[in-house]
Amino acid sequence: MSAIEEMYFLDHGYMFPTETHCAASLKFAQEFAFQDDDVVAVTYPKSGTVWMQEILPLVLNGGDLTPIQTIPNWDRVPWLEEKRLAVVVDQLTSPRALVTHLPYHLMPPSFLKSKAKVINVLRNPKDVMVSSYYFHQMAAFLEDPGTFDEFMEKFLTGKVMFGKWTDHVKSWRHTALGDRIMYITYEDMVQDLPAALRRISDFLGCNLNDETIQKIAEHCSLKSMKANNMSNFSLVPKQYMDATKSPFLRKGVPGDWKNHFTSEQLARFTSVIRKEMEGESFSLPWSLD
Repeated sequence: MSAIEEMYFLDHGYMFPTETHCAASLKFAQEFAFQDDDVVAVTYPKSGTVWMQEILPLVLNGGDLTPIQTIPNWDRVPWLEEKRLAVVVDQLTSPRALVTHLPYHLMPPSFLKSKAKVINVLRNPKDVMVSSYYFHQMAAFLEDPGTFDEFMEKFLTGKVMFGKWTDHVKSWRHTALGDRIMYITYEDMVQDLPAALRRISDFLGCNLNDETIQKIAEHCSLKSMKANNMSNFSLVPKQYMDATKSPFLRKGVPGDWKNHFTSEQLARFTSVIRKEMEGESFSLPWSLD
């Protein structure tokens, strides 16, 4: 068995890291019983998942800081598809918040039957790829990304965990969820976090006042999260995540891709993404050039 085969396993055509996922964890996800007041943040990897793990508990409990100060983010808002969910599921209090990278068609039957709400966070795919490139360098349980050029080819052809970015985006745009789903971009959240929090609060029916929104915004800034051991992944042993290679919470700045892409790489990237989004009924909120 090659090192790559040991790092990932395939399920429904998707690559899952064996360190965090297994056949049993995917089965547990499929059998998970969603409740009507559950909230799930849906992201393609490196699109603001950890940010939502910080935001959701605070919005849902009216700004009480206890969970973000006492519970590691992967336990307070666990991944639906990861091994850890089975360990912590009984400790989650209602309304429960979860995160997932699963495409829409792999969501469990109970989710489709419930009234659980979804917040789909989208991020500019060029920044997603840059962030993912650095994450692959520091995460020992993921394959070494190789050169930027090599990693870009893997990203564009979907030879990365959770497949192609375009497929993931399309799967969550073509749902029958109606008013159960809200779309927001990572860039909106960076530009005006209090306004984004207000939208999230209203969507979830929390109706928080301005003072609480402001308080949550302060505690969910990148600076606050970097300083919070429950949120910055510093509790993860170095053998799994080596922050000396790249910090988990790196820059979080929209447009950092401009420091990485050559003009040739940009042309290749945008042509592939454009072609795959042809004929879609929705348009992407960023210029691809």
